[in-house]
Amino acid sequence: MRITVIGTGYLGAVHAAGMAALGHDVLGVDSDPSKIAALQQGHAPFFEPGLPELLHETVASGRLRFTTSIAQAAAFGEVHFVCVGTPQKADSDSADMRFVDAVVAELARGLTPGSLIVGKSTVPVGTARRLRELAQELAPTGVDVRVAWNPEFLREGFAVEDTLSPDRLVFGVDDADSEGILRAVYSSILDGGTPSFTTDLETAELVKVAANSFLAMKISFINAMAEVCETVGADVTTLADAIGQDARIGRRFLNAGVGFGGGCLGKDIRAFRARGEELGVGKALEFLGTVDAVNQRRRNRVLELAAELLGGDVRGRRITILGAAFKPNSDDVRDSPALFVARALHDRGALVTVHDPAAVENARRIAPHLSYAQSTVQASIGAELLVHLTEWDEYRELDPSILNDLVSARLVIDGRNQLDVDAWNAAGWSVHALGRAPAPAWNTPSSLDMAALSAEKEAVA
Repeated sequence: MRITVIGTGYLGAVHAAGMAALGHDVLGVDSDPSKIAALQQGHAPFFEPGLPELLHETVASGRLRFTTSIAQAAAFGEVHFVCVGTPQKADSDSADMRFVDAVVAELARGLTPGSLIVGKSTVPVGTARRLRELAQELAPTGVDVRVAWNPEFLREGFAVEDTLSPDRLVFGVDDADSEGILRAVYSSILDGGTPSFTTDLETAELVKVAANSFLAMKISFINAMAEVCETVGADVTTLADAIGQDARIGRRFLNAGVGFGGGCLGKDIRAFRARGEELGVGKALEFLGTVDAVNQRRRNRVLELAAELLGGDVRGRRITILGAAFKPNSDDVRDSPALFVARALHDRGALVTVHDPAAVENARRIAPHLSYAQSTVQASIGAELLVHLTEWDEYRELDPSILNDLVSARLVIDGRNQLDVDAWNAAGWSVHALGRAPAPAWNTPSSLDMAALSAEKEAVA
């Protein structure tokens, strides 16, 4: 089929390549000429495992092309996927729908008979019907506008897999023809046994925000338990293991730590709550405010703990932050807890150095005042405190003994509860993990003198 994907950000770029990989003729659209030029050369605009290879293959095959012209897309496509962003408004918690509205309005003016607009962006419930009315007003005479909603459930770091082998497909439609078109688009995936749900537009819109709200709630629940555990001296990881054995609860997403971030969960639960207020059901979604507040408190808890461990004040103290992306296998620093903590420590006077395997350049763009290192070893030189905040395998698998003679104190905060506490203890480190009683406190300062430190720093550099 002839498919357009409008918006080539995180969702759109992966979806466009995925549709081409399924055998469709795909035209990706974006207003950024430099991004389009890079994509046309098969270059991924962000870090996502498997995407560079998929882009290269589908662009080389001729099944995937890119343009900056929505008019060209309208004339070309049978199915138009809308994948533009819905960020939080600057002056409220509501979703900013300007970009979606603008794309649909421009697309509508060139729609051809029989084509289908399919929304994939996360939007307030009621958006699909409103957009259909907008598009119908602007469409050429005689064109009957059809709008469907097909929410995405991509996990950053697994987006290619989730596009080509999703765990479910949701089709929000108003007519059988629209459902038939969507089933044709995804025929090879459906033939592979992927479950599908056909429903009305409103339910399809709600599926995504409901899923994100539940995940956020589950993460904040275990972090609320971590607050209690820290007070009474209990262990939140054992607690999570025990309650996670209950099939009604499950262990996934019960990992206490510094909390969730990224471009979805936080802004989506705020927008959902704001939409609830508009619909007169605000009380039903009041709990999302608590979910958000718990999540934010965990970031502040890391700041408090850092100060406690460094004698009450971080001013002038050398702190290494392990992680900048909001999650591993991504270079996305949007609403990153790791970068929030790094910036806040800097604002409080700490000498902060950040390392991340993929996200350093993105972090540098929004926080140029921080220091950055190209390796964990380089970042750790002279550190009085390490703070682990992104669950990269590189950090989990790190042998702490290789840092012993580089740091000035063997002190670490595990903000993700992922480090091997026994291994770090055995190497002489004092480990402080969120929601857990402190490990035996060696905290033995190394005998590293400043002359040796300077020499080592020069050698690593």
